[in-house]
Amino acid sequence: MTLLTFRFAPSPNGELHLGHAYSALLNRQMAAQAGGRLLLRIEDIDITRCTPEFEAGIFRDLEWLGLHWERPVRRQSEHFAEYQAALDRLIAEELVYPAFMSRGEIRAFIAETGKRGRDWPHDPDGVPLYPSLDKALPARERKRRIAENMPFAWRLDIETAMARVSAGLSWAEFTDETMSATRAIEAQPQDWGDVIVARRDIPTSYHLAVVLDDALQGVSHVVRGQDLYSATGVQRLLQELLGLPQPRYFHHRLILGPDGRKLSKSFKDTGLAALRQAGMSPRDIRRLIGF
Repeated sequence: MTLLTFRFAPSPNGELHLGHAYSALLNRQMAAQAGGRLLLRIEDIDITRCTPEFEAGIFRDLEWLGLHWERPVRRQSEHFAEYQAALDRLIAEELVYPAFMSRGEIRAFIAETGKRGRDWPHDPDGVPLYPSLDKALPARERKRRIAENMPFAWRLDIETAMARVSAGLSWAEFTDETMSATRAIEAQPQDWGDVIVARRDIPTSYHLAVVLDDALQGVSHVVRGQDLYSATGVQRLLQELLGLPQPRYFHHRLILGPDGRKLSKSFKDTGLAALRQAGMSPRDIRRLIGF
């Protein structure tokens, strides 16, 4: 019998806060209830912001909370070759294209469109969709720009990608922490437009790395915050395109700050290290987050 596998996957680009504590403790609880495994994964593809100091802080905070996990820990920065192989496959199948427009060019294009009375579409996070004019560039022009080291990102051609998958793309979502019932959620990856799947200097993005990591680690249950609910549609699409297994999902409630917004690593007063230094105990933390 295959053990159910859960994972907690923070990024070492800041200190863990109360929201991370809730997600980590919930993953541990659900794994224990299911008699399953709990993995810790370090999502450090952002090599400019992620540091060894923040990573050490993650281990320190989780150990203080009383969490234990299997070793060795998977670090995304050690697996760029695996992500590159998946990216090469998407390139070969013409599912992605090099996108050269800068942020300034995107803003200017959208502003000009607005002058003509057209409302530009936005993704679920409120970010304007990429104009995707680069899809019309001839192959020769693309190669010339790449050869001249023009900055670009690999973007998923959402229209082509959706045409490759079977109808009725969905995912299985648990209705609560007991995992006693699930419901089918219709995936809407097209709401995100032509999302970035890799950078020129880093052969992956969050979306591409997370689906590969979950598959390679045998993750059966993804338990994470409600803020990633809509992004699941993009990840389900990538799983289908790459022939990866589909985990089951549970998107838990968010721990909000005093202003009602979701917590950020920039909110020092809700950081676990600061709360520990202020004299709080792990029991105080659990009570504070209603756990």
